[in-house]
Amino acid sequence: MNLFDIMGPVMVGPSSSHTAGAVRIGRVSLRILGERVKSAKIHFHGSFALTGVGHGTDKAVVAGLMDMETYDIRIPRSFDLARERGMEFTIDTVDLKDAHPNTVLMELKGESKSIKVQASSLGGGRISIDEIDDIKTGFTAEYPTLVVHNLDKAGHAAQVTKMLAEKNINIASLRSYRDKRGGFAIMVVETDEPIPVEAICELEKKEGIIKVTYINVV
Repeated sequence: MNLFDIMGPVMVGPSSSHTAGAVRIGRVSLRILGERVKSAKIHFHGSFALTGVGHGTDKAVVAGLMDMETYDIRIPRSFDLARERGMEFTIDTVDLKDAHPNTVLMELKGESKSIKVQASSLGGGRISIDEIDDIKTGFTAEYPTLVVHNLDKAGHAAQVTKMLAEKNINIASLRSYRDKRGGFAIMVVETDEPIPVEAICELEKKEGIIKVTYINVV
């Protein structure tokens, strides 16, 4: 246990789980999309749905989607700032089966990309990205993280591990998820060291790799 675990994150807002965690969910989801958010459909579940407005969860998520930090004093004005930037958003509630009480489901669209992210706030500013495009993932974004979308065929995990070994990057964890056998898969790789841009570009050129997203939100 460290000091951050005891005291919680530096933040604007009354709750580390409902405010700081929500900002972080927005920031990580922005990285997963990989470009500026033009529109967002935000659906709150459980405690987020019941008490989120009172804790500023709605404003916090929108702030995170604009890449604000947890301590940004502009968070309470995020709705107005989003509209000024031309970002459209809607917020409602949803009932998700077997989801953590502090969960948000988001449908995000950028200039050329779209993505669906389900994430939960675990307390103390910590989060879990639970699903991407309806495929279960379950990573915290506390480490440098590669999210690799690929065809569900043999050899893709070996391509990723080989590339990281050549760059002398140690793997903290590697998990693979798929929608169905022979369909689409998502590989989540957490590493101990940052991953250089040239390594990501190299991986993107591999046959069968659809998309590579690198997340390193400190």
